[in-house]
Amino acid sequence: MVAPRFLFCGDVLGRLNQLFKRVAAVNKSAGPFDALLCVGQFFPDSPELQGEFLDYLEGGSSFPLPTYFIGDYGLGAAKVLSAVSRDPSNLGFKTDGLRICENLFWLKGSGKFFLHGVSVMYLSGKHSSDSQIIGTYSEDDVDALRALADEHGVIDIFLTNEWPSGVTARADVSNGPPGLTDSSSTNPKIAQLAAEIKPRYHFAGAKGVFYARDPYINEGAVHVTRFLGLAPVGNKDKQKRQQQGGPDGERLCFKFTSTGSCQREGKCNFRHDSDARDHFRKGCCFDFLNKGKCEKSECSFSHSLEEEDGEYSRKRQRLSSRDAPHGRSCWFCLSSPNIETHLVVSIGESCYCALAKGQLVEDHVLVIPVEHCPNVVSLTQEAAKELQRYKSALRNYFKKQGKAVVYYEYLPSSHGNLQVIPIPKHKAADVCGRFLSAAKKFGVEFEVINPSSDDDVDVRKLSESLSGKSNFFYVELPEGTILSLAVGEKEKFPVQFGREVLADLLNIKERADWRNSKLSKEDETKIAEDFKKRFEEFDPSK
Repeated sequence: MVAPRFLFCGDVLGRLNQLFKRVAAVNKSAGPFDALLCVGQFFPDSPELQGEFLDYLEGGSSFPLPTYFIGDYGLGAAKVLSAVSRDPSNLGFKTDGLRICENLFWLKGSGKFFLHGVSVMYLSGKHSSDSQIIGTYSEDDVDALRALADEHGVIDIFLTNEWPSGVTARADVSNGPPGLTDSSSTNPKIAQLAAEIKPRYHFAGAKGVFYARDPYINEGAVHVTRFLGLAPVGNKDKQKRQQQGGPDGERLCFKFTSTGSCQREGKCNFRHDSDARDHFRKGCCFDFLNKGKCEKSECSFSHSLEEEDGEYSRKRQRLSSRDAPHGRSCWFCLSSPNIETHLVVSIGESCYCALAKGQLVEDHVLVIPVEHCPNVVSLTQEAAKELQRYKSALRNYFKKQGKAVVYYEYLPSSHGNLQVIPIPKHKAADVCGRFLSAAKKFGVEFEVINPSSDDDVDVRKLSESLSGKSNFFYVELPEGTILSLAVGEKEKFPVQFGREVLADLLNIKERADWRNSKLSKEDETKIAEDFKKRFEEFDPSK
């Protein structure tokens, strides 16, 4: 079954000729697409566009693909939509859109429907206490969505006109378009709804700019949410993507300052300043470096360029581990300031893939749950399925290179991470014996789970064998056999057991300690980019 493909756009403002000229170009180069979903004001904002707009509604011009909109306000909206509401074919409870003309549908009020099997939830218009006014939504519409959010199932797409309040209140908000603030065209109700609905994607318009927030995870969710604010049709800056920086590029690039790299490179309008990067690494406040002042009431960073190296970094680390939730101090949580983003090579809904720090061998990677959890054995069913997709993709990737692959995980760990080690095919038959003999040296014995034709069955058997165990190690061999081992809390068992066995197998004992394989940030970034290019055709997140 081929997955459906949708196009999204911001405020149309009645510019249908421009919109569908662009749609035709995109459809030709990357199509075909199944539908177009529009957020922000759909109707014209000036009398000059009334004629062009009505030509489509009256059949003079046609909509080239099914088009759905929620921005039900603007010139002529009340007259057109009042007539649509009275049409006998649109009476009753229709959450999948009221038909205006061929291929054009109005998503009225609020609701949920399935579009080619994809779940779509929407809140149309702007907030008003009077639900009778066209182009507004009421508390009843909001309550209806809350009730729908309690139903079983994940919401794939959430459409609103207003942005959620606080969506840009992040450390790297400076990566947003010039003048982007959280004060206008935002609504705390939308923010609360998004947190309750936990959509995979949230699209909004009405702010006049493009903005893509980094993936984040809502409390209780097992997948990430991606928020995108969309620019208007025909905007003068042609914002297909986020526009960055001021006219003179004086503001600092947060990505470069915090990580030492920026994927936008020459296309980034912000300043890449190595001196600022050095001060930031020593614990200097980014706002202080960027604007010369910091307006936060409590800030654990330095507001001077004269502080001793590391003093404020150590202070910040103490504060984050003492006061912050696990996601803020965990090295593997996507929301954590400690995560080394340059190592991330793929982000799915419930899992992501990253290069291992201090790789044992080339292409040594980790598959990591997005949700903070102690191991990958205890993942939810949905997350476990995506984990299997990553394992299968990596297996196929290594197979193309003539290699086999070994997976292993050791608990205790603050955040589960599955180690993925490619090995030469001619070494595959030796892996089982090496692990069994190494275990005997520590006076322990593996439980053997023979492979079946169903990965889910194998995972369930592993989960059952380790149920209730706080410490354990397991390894999945190239042929699919799983060796599992429960480790007593008082038993001495090497944390790097899996790495040590494989290092011995591959005759690279000096790399058994990951610290002997550490690379510079620059080298790690290059290796990650090279891996992404090679892995792209297999990447399940694509």
